Amino acid sequence: MDQFLQHLANALIMGGTYALLGIGLTLIFGIMRIVNFTHGELYAFGAYMMYFFAVVLGLNFYMAIAFAICAGMVLGAAIEYLLLRSKRGADIDTTMLIMIGAWIVLQNTEILIWGSVAKSINSPFPIEPLTLGPVSLSSVRVFVLFVALALIAATYVLINRTKLGKAMRATFQDSSTAALMGINTSAIYTITFGLGSALAAAAGALLGPVFVVAPAMGDLASLKAFAIVILGGLGNITGAAFGGFILAFAEEMGASYISSGYRDAMGFLIIIIVLLFRPTGLFARSERVG
Repeated sequence: MDQFLQHLANALIMGGTYALLGIGLTLIFGIMRIVNFTHGELYAFGAYMMYFFAVVLGLNFYMAIAFAICAGMVLGAAIEYLLLRSKRGADIDTTMLIMIGAWIVLQNTEILIWGSVAKSINSPFPIEPLTLGPVSLSSVRVFVLFVALALIAATYVLINRTKLGKAMRATFQDSSTAALMGINTSAIYTITFGLGSALAAAAGALLGPVFVVAPAMGDLASLKAFAIVILGGLGNITGAAFGGFILAFAEEMGASYISSGYRDAMGFLIIIIVLLFRPTGLFARSERVG
């Protein structure tokens, strides 16, 4: 039982960042109907920005996280404005090719600027773990969990309790009618892509100090983000949040009780099972986003 509680705590911590990845991706797809293949690289970009602000510039650790998230939002908004705005209404094949190209460019730019050697980020938290009964957790991991939960809650409030969120949901339901009602749908698309990118960058900035920062770190993150979206239901923000925790739980239990080599495989095995019996996802419903 003690081991199970420890694994459950580990899964909760990873689930928070997985949920951020999934919510960011499903937000973009739900409103813009764009398959964002750059999502993993935006995650890596957040980690590299965290390294840049915290290590290269020597800024305060917490300020570095905030700046990294803002940088991710700016990059995402730039991608939408420069690459996607002129292609609005184009077929999905065109936008997919554009996003795949942007993904390759972003990854190679990271290698060009930072090199292929992994970077590490020191945190201000003590090395000694926090012990709660049979569960031991590092302070930085606890911090990551609480920040991730706060960002998830803030995103929910933004989508469901603000005028901006209402405009985003209206654009999702019918962009033409929303435009006729005075909503600047072009701005909504840019804000949506920027917000989804910021959440991906936030996940990278939070996990950068926990692990290491490397150019290829976004590849697996991108696959997991798509898995979470499929698990929760396309365009379903609540489903994406739960999907992130379910995927983290499956990975942790698979690695602990079967083999650590099957950590990533266990999560995708669940995705295959879900697609066989519930193709629309576990939390799919007729109206999604919000």
